[in-house]
Amino acid sequence: MENKINVVSTLSTIMLLFLSVVEVRSGALDVVAKFGAKADEKTDLSKPLSDAWKEACASATTSSIVIPKGVYFLSQATLEGPCKAPIELQVQGTIKAPTDPKAFKEPKWIEFNKVENFKMSGGGVFDGQGTRAYKREGCDKKDFCSALPINIRFDYLTNAMIQDITTRDSKQFHVNILGCKNITLQKFSVRAPKDSPNTDGIHIGRSDGVNIIDSDIRTGDDCISIGDGTKHLDVKGVTCGPGHGISIGSLGKFENEEPVEGITASKCTLSDTTNGVRIKTWAGEYGGTVSDVHFEDITVKNVSCPVIVDQKYCPSNKCKMNAESNVKLSNISFKNIRGTAALPEVVKIICSGKFPCENVELADIDIKYSGPKGPGVSECKNVKPKITGKQNPPACAAPVPPNPTPTV
Repeated sequence: MENKINVVSTLSTIMLLFLSVVEVRSGALDVVAKFGAKADEKTDLSKPLSDAWKEACASATTSSIVIPKGVYFLSQATLEGPCKAPIELQVQGTIKAPTDPKAFKEPKWIEFNKVENFKMSGGGVFDGQGTRAYKREGCDKKDFCSALPINIRFDYLTNAMIQDITTRDSKQFHVNILGCKNITLQKFSVRAPKDSPNTDGIHIGRSDGVNIIDSDIRTGDDCISIGDGTKHLDVKGVTCGPGHGISIGSLGKFENEEPVEGITASKCTLSDTTNGVRIKTWAGEYGGTVSDVHFEDITVKNVSCPVIVDQKYCPSNKCKMNAESNVKLSNISFKNIRGTAALPEVVKIICSGKFPCENVELADIDIKYSGPKGPGVSECKNVKPKITGKQNPPACAAPVPPNPTPTV
């Protein structure tokens, strides 16, 4: 009898929870039905979305905002906190940005700022319509790209979940994460052509506790780029390609950069990328530190340079190539990295002569190169790595050329 009462009580509790969820959903703030948004690709979504956000942010209980299926035009949006209670934004439709880069006064399109306990989901798409920007004169050299808008900015968020969302054809970075704590991107998609310049999929800086899980990134620059101040980043189950791979850096370009530490990338697959897993710091310039970085269980397919530490990073020869990097690297591991390379420089660990790399491990590297330029090679400089397991090509066996091939 007591067991039956407990079962009935448990079922009653579940039913009450279910009804409360239904009530929240039925009371969702629909930007079309309640705030007059129109899915006609020309009426600006900015005010309806802003009005819905203000109402949700002022609510003392959890709120849900819904952007229903359809195609919307959005000039620009800044959605700010702090808010009184958690907010969920369900993006079910496709939201398009202005095509003209000159329509933006700031380098951002949609920004979420100073929000706690935030969730965005729904299967929707943020379309930056960046094709016109990719052809902008000089953008291929990144001289003007930094002024272009980023599709989505997450600034100073705490406890956030971004799930089942796509960003497409951003004019600059697709996502920029700055000053966040405990934010997860899961089943997140990035789509841009392989020749789209400066379109990093997800860029992270000065954030603690970022997770990127089971996501698919196809773009023209780094799939994931990791800037200074990034701590406790976990990248798992990400597919990347085309693009420039998963990169820490570039670092050392600016004064007072914060340490990068506690970075793990595992169970990722990179296909047809210009780099695989990479750490890059500027030749000369300013100091910094990178520590506790681990790349594990990585599959590479036709990747130009699968494993690379480049402390002579100097794009477009805009630095003193003879100078040594002032960024110190330590406790770095590359484990169980397998697949195929597109060029013979399979492993390239070029560390600073001023601050040699410390405690570097190469374990079970098996990457085949079978092109016309001879066998694959592994190059090392200013580092004495711990070498274990299979090494194909033989670890650190090749001499380093006097002028190493620059990376992008």
